[in-house]
This record gives sequence, C-alpha cells and structure tokens, in this order.
Amino acid sequence: MKKQIQVLLILLISVSALLFSHQVEAQGIKGNVKSSDGEPLAFASVYIRNLGDGVPTNEEGNYEYKLPKGVYDVLVQYLGYKSQLETITVSDGWTIKDFVLDPQEYTLAEVEVRAGAEDPALTIMRKAIAKAKYHRLQIQKYSMTVYLKGTGKLTDAPFFLRKTIEKEGLKLNEAYTSESVSRITFTQPNKVEEKVISIRTNGDNQSTSPAPYIQTTFYQEKINGIISPLSRSAFQYYKFHYEGSFFDQNVMVSKIKVTPRSRGEQVFEGFIYIIEDLWAIHSLNLQTSMLGFQIQAKQQYAPVADNVWMPLTHTYDFGGKIFGFEGNFKYLASTREYEIELNPDLAVVPEIIDEKVQEVPEDAVAFNKSVSALEQLAKEEPKTRKEYRKLLNEYEKESLKELEEPDVVQESYYEVDSMAKKYDQAYWDSIRPVPLTESEIEGYQRDDSLATVEVAKMSDVDSVAQKAKRKMKPLDFMNGASYSMGKGVSIGFKQNWTKTSFNTVEGFKVGVGLFYRKQSSTKLADSVSTHRKSFNIEPELRYGFSSNRFYGKVDFRWSSTLPISGTTFGVRGGRYIYQFNGGEPINEQVNALYSLLLRQNYMKLYEQDFAQAYWAHRVNGGITYRVNMTYAHRAELFNTNNYSFYNKEGREYTSNQPENVETSPGSFGDHDILKLNTELEWRPGIKYGIRNGRKYAINDRSPLVKLAYNKAFGGVSGDGTAADFDHLELGIQHNYTFGVSGKLDFNLSAGAFLSNDQVYFPDFQHFGGNRTIFSNFGPASNYRFMDYYKYSTNSKYFSGIVHYQFRKFLFTQLPMLRFSGLRENIFFNYLKTDNSPHYWEVGYSLDNLFRIFRLEMGAGFENNNFLRGGVRFGVATFINVNIDN
Repeated sequence: MKKQIQVLLILLISVSALLFSHQVEAQGIKGNVKSSDGEPLAFASVYIRNLGDGVPTNEEGNYEYKLPKGVYDVLVQYLGYKSQLETITVSDGWTIKDFVLDPQEYTLAEVEVRAGAEDPALTIMRKAIAKAKYHRLQIQKYSMTVYLKGTGKLTDAPFFLRKTIEKEGLKLNEAYTSESVSRITFTQPNKVEEKVISIRTNGDNQSTSPAPYIQTTFYQEKINGIISPLSRSAFQYYKFHYEGSFFDQNVMVSKIKVTPRSRGEQVFEGFIYIIEDLWAIHSLNLQTSMLGFQIQAKQQYAPVADNVWMPLTHTYDFGGKIFGFEGNFKYLASTREYEIELNPDLAVVPEIIDEKVQEVPEDAVAFNKSVSALEQLAKEEPKTRKEYRKLLNEYEKESLKELEEPDVVQESYYEVDSMAKKYDQAYWDSIRPVPLTESEIEGYQRDDSLATVEVAKMSDVDSVAQKAKRKMKPLDFMNGASYSMGKGVSIGFKQNWTKTSFNTVEGFKVGVGLFYRKQSSTKLADSVSTHRKSFNIEPELRYGFSSNRFYGKVDFRWSSTLPISGTTFGVRGGRYIYQFNGGEPINEQVNALYSLLLRQNYMKLYEQDFAQAYWAHRVNGGITYRVNMTYAHRAELFNTNNYSFYNKEGREYTSNQPENVETSPGSFGDHDILKLNTELEWRPGIKYGIRNGRKYAINDRSPLVKLAYNKAFGGVSGDGTAADFDHLELGIQHNYTFGVSGKLDFNLSAGAFLSNDQVYFPDFQHFGGNRTIFSNFGPASNYRFMDYYKYSTNSKYFSGIVHYQFRKFLFTQLPMLRFSGLRENIFFNYLKTDNSPHYWEVGYSLDNLFRIFRLEMGAGFENNNFLRGGVRFGVATFINVNIDN
C-alpha cells in the first residue's frame, strides 16, 4: 500500500506542475529559421542586439525567447548564410516570426593586396595569430550562464548483444538527453569557477559539466591536444586559403579555409572566419578526429563589449564505431548573460603590421627588454606582428611573476546547487533557451515513466546505511569485496583470481589477500582541503600443492595525506616467495601459460624470512623520499614439479637458478642480510593545479629524477654468509611531445656497486627483460627481447630505453589510417655492464590497433651479432593499466 501511495503522489506532483505551467501565459518571440531552400537551420543564432543576448535554434530550426513587452532588434546568424536583422514588437502572448536566410555571397575584392602577392589568407592569419594572445588576455574576468544539452543515440550494436542491451533499458536509435544550466566565471590567468544551477538527465542521474566543452578557447595553442589554427606553430601544420569576405554587423569578415598539411588526428580541417582590423574570430566550423571518432565543432560569436567578441552558440558532434557499436552524440552549448571585466593593461590596441607584405613605418617601435612590457603596451605606435607577439609574451611572464602562486597553472572550482536535481518540468520549460525536439521529448517521457517505477520500488528501509552493509556472496573471496563495519572501518578480500597459477617451484598454487582498513578525514582551516588518515592491515597467504608449503606475510601501514604532501610508514614481515627481480618482470599468469603450454619456466624464485620497517614522505609534488630497513634470511629454492601439457622430446624446464654472466656458485646460497634502502624522487619545475581548493601536482610536465642508495651491513651472521655491499643509482624518466608531430618517451639509468664484498643474486641490479610474446604496458618501461637475468650485475652499468611515436611515418602516410587512430613507433634500447657485451635492440610498432592494441616487431643484438627477434603484443600506449597481483 505504501508503494502505491508513493506512485500516486509522484503522479499528482507531475500533473500539478504541468497544469501550473499552462496557467501563466508566456510572451516573447518564437518561430522557425530556414534556408531559402526550405531546410531547417539547426543551431542558428537568434541574437537580441538591444540586450546583448541570444538563443540558438534546435535541430528542427525552431526557437523561442521569452521577453517582456517592447521593441527589439533581432539578428539571426548562421554559418554560410547572410545575417538577417528585423525589428520586432512584443506585446501580449507570443509574437511569431519565421526567418528565411539566403546563402552568403563572398567578395574577393574586399581584401587589398599588392600585385603578385601571396594568398591574402596568409597575411590575415599571421595577424590573427599575432593577436591571439591579446584576445585571450584582454578580458580580466568574465561570467556567463551556460545551457548545455547533450543528446546521444546508439545507432548500431552487435546482433548477439542487442537483446542484452534492451534488457538494460537502452534501445537503438532512441534519444538519450542530458541538460544542465551553470554559471561559469573565468578569472585571469587560469581560474575557472562553475556553479551548476540545475541538472536534468535521462538514462542515469550522473551530473553533466559543460566546462570541458566551452571553456577552451581557440586562441589557445591547443584544444584538447589538437593544434589550433591560431597557434604560434599553425603554419607548420596548416595551409590557409582565402575564400572571400562579407560584411556582418558593420565589420568586414574574411572566410579562411583551413587545410591540414597532413590530414588525420590532432589537426583541424574546415573554415574559420576572421574579423578584419580586429583580427578576432567571428565564427568557425572545424572538424577533426580522435581515436577514429569524428568530431565537428561549430562556434558562432557575437559582440559582448567594445571590440570583444565571445561565443554565443557552440555545437559539437561526435560519431564513430568501435567493436560493432556505433553511435553519435551532439552537444549544444548556449552562452548568455555575459558580464565582462576588461583588462586595463590592454586598453590600447596598436595597428598590427605584417612585415612580410607591408612596409614597416619609421615610427614602428621594436620590443625593448629594458622597458617593462606594460609601459610599451600603453603606447599607440604601430607594431609588427612579430614584435607585438614578443611584447605580449613578456607581458604574460611579468604578470605571472606577480601572482601569489606562479607555479599554479590551472585552478577550477565546481559546485552543484542543492536544488539542481529537484526542479520540475515547468522550471525546465521556462529556462530552456532552445525547444526540445520531438525525439528528445519522447525520450524524457520514456525515462520519466521508468524513473517513477524505480522510485516506487524504493522504501524507507532501503537507506544508504543499509546498502553499505553489503552481504557476502559466494565468490567474494576471489572477486574481491569490501564490507563496511561503520565508523570508517571496513574489511574484505582483495581480487584473488590472479593469485592462482602454476610455477615449477610450487606446482599449482593458490593465494588469498585480505585487508582491514580504518579511515578518517578532517577539514583543514581553509574548510576546503581535507586531512585523511588511514590504518591498514593486509595479510597475504599462498600455498603450493607440489612444494607442500604455506607462505604468509602481513603489512601494518599508517598513512597521513594532505593536499600535496603526505607520509606513510609501517612494518611488514613473514615468510614469502619473491622473484629475484623485485620489479616482477613476468606476470604469474603469463609464466603459468608458458609453462603449461610450452614447457618454459621464465619465473625464478627465492624464499625470504624477513622483517622490515619503512617510511615514505612526500614533501610536495616535486620531492618524495623513502627509507626502509630490512633484516632477512634468504634461502634457495628448487623445482619440484615437471608437469606440462607440452611433452615434446628435447624440451625441458630450466633450473630455478637463472643463467647469468657474472654469478659464481655461491651467489644463490642461503644467507642473511641487514639492508638499508634510501630513495629520493625529484621533479624539477613541478607545476600544480587547484581543484575545489585542493592543490595537486601535474606530473606530466616535469621529468622524474631518481637517486637511490642501498647499503648491506656485513657481519650480521656468524657463519660469514651475510651480504655486504654499497650500491648507488641515478635515473631519469620523462616524455616530451613535439606539437602533434610525435612523442618521445625515455627511461635512462646508471649506477655502480661502490663496494661488492659479498653480493648475492637477489641484490644484483636487475633489468626489465622479456622472453614472451606479451609486451609491457609502458612504452619505455622494459626491454623487449632481452633475457630476464642474463645481464644482471653487481658492477657498473648503464641502461637506456627510448621510444618515439610518430603522427605520420610509413603506413600513416595514408590519411585513412591516420583517421583510424593508428600510430607508428620506433624504439631503441641499450644496456652495458662491466661484464656484459653491448646489448641493444631496435624495433618498430603499430599502436592503437583497433583502438586498444599494440603490435611490436624488432630484434636484439649482442655487440654486432643478432641474438633474437620476433613479435610482441601489448595494450595501446595511451591506456594506463594497473594490475594488482
């Protein structure tokens, strides 16, 4: 009975809201915008010049704008069509006004150039590029109200999954729509504040943020990693062609065709419209692709202050196909109610001279480093485009130095109003700047009815607290699960499927990891940042059926985390099995697969009884240090199992003692060790961002420098078998992007054993080898064809792994393959120790195959002699994968 009452209440509220919405008669203008051919013009701009505000049409060309009584100058714009200006009187009720736009006529004679000069587009774009930073900096602060609507359709799916998809409530060719209204404020140089006023979605209730789609300006160097046509390096990536000019709103506008020098991803293609003399964007229509998905961006600008044009309407179309799924998603963003605060430093705008085609007057002043940029900007002398760009660059540097935190390169605040999801249909009908289409209305009706049923299923008992008390399921101990005990305490299982495998030391083995966790958090004095504390107990067990031995270890860990700093300390210990290379170069399941199917046992193990105390301190985003002290007794292990599905004569398992060019018979013997390990990580020039008041490091802008020192103290065993050595290592890792031309990843390290009186094999310096067909995830994380332990050393060494990704190389010369997201790479890896030959390997790979795979081909050499080669399969380098063993 209770559920029926809830359903009735929901229906009554919905009906009353609908009735109320019809009681108040709205007034304003509405109608349709079509071309002279009768085609509706979707997302045309309907701009009220008296108010400096406007709305777009919907996909069917319909618009409506609620206005008080009065007389209004209405300007209708659409890319490629003549603008139309009408004076309309609004009285009681709606004033119906339809518009028919004629195709734009372009005049080639409007741009004056010298006889025999280059394409006029080149000088237009050079001036626009010179002014790009000015347009980005000329507004000190602005606020705007943004209505964002996203409508998506799944148009195709694999036939064998269609019924499953329908059971989940998703149907082909039906519209699923999300809407939001936000107030966004931008403050120079990098602060964005967004308050979501209202959200309405169908399909799910996740919030929608318009920020990623409308906050990026084409005056920046890149748009989501894609080179802007107004970038300083634009001429390296684009060809520009003048298509003609026309007058619009008393300004001369030039249409420029943008053509990539090399079509494919990370470049735009289409048209950009530039306002002459102001050299600002009037509108644009550009296309690109990302991972094989086609993206189209359109923006229509309007004047919002003197000499300031800002986007009024944005549309973004995404479409593509992957693994049999095909669909498209369209975003419409309408930006209104601009509040502009101009930068007083840039009040004077000098004449820009293109020195390549124009004579430089005698009174043009060159940039002078000895005079402040601000003082030079205040002068009205004409400036060449190159000098003006230098001057703006210097002005930006001077401005950043004056900031309280110049190392903060981005700052964002995101807030959702408490009422954002509670507004009814009447509210949305009143605030929505663009009418819904019939398919969008049908989608909302469908999902509102489904939501009513779901609400009826809920009851008071189904509270958050009850949901948190998760009931145990039969396979939780393998799949992983967490059970809340209240007051920040939880217990559970780790994901344990990967702990079941086979190796020749233990035979078939099983393992299980568990955890106990207690967490707490407190607000800091700024009321935004949080101080998080946690205490963890993590036991882990394993059993080998052939060795008939149990192993176990436990870790007690305390951590304290602040926004950009933190400490972790703890103790761990037990008796456990480890790979000789602590970096675990071969995955347990991969080794089991090779052992059972091919009779190849690459994993080599030793036993350790140990106790360890450790401490790690992240001082800030740029500096982290770690210290740990370990006491252990290590024992050699031997193969106990010869089982394999592969029994061809001549193929035998190798010993658990790895082959190595430096080891002696005693290198694998039982021994004791007391070892101090210290590590320092430094990221010079680290930059930071701030999100909702919490500061965080942006690591990809800085190289990672590592310094490590290991000391084993001799004399800790009575029989003289204690390890005794000193080991020092320095390394650097980084990746660097060369525009959109390519990306370089490298990992370099060098080290030496300052003393090596007694070094056992677990403490040798090991390198990331690979003898399987599976490549590691990182592009510069390991060698592709090198043995796992052959060149491990207790002497001096140098290791270098270098990987370069091309945008266009061999196969990617074909635009079709570039548009599919395919990337080509080459790699060169090198290793030299005191006792090894020069080992090097070179290879070539195809990346992003079918969007997610990588295929590598290459060969390894000792000195100048071919050692081995082959093919490696991996995951695309843009995918970050973490595997918990």
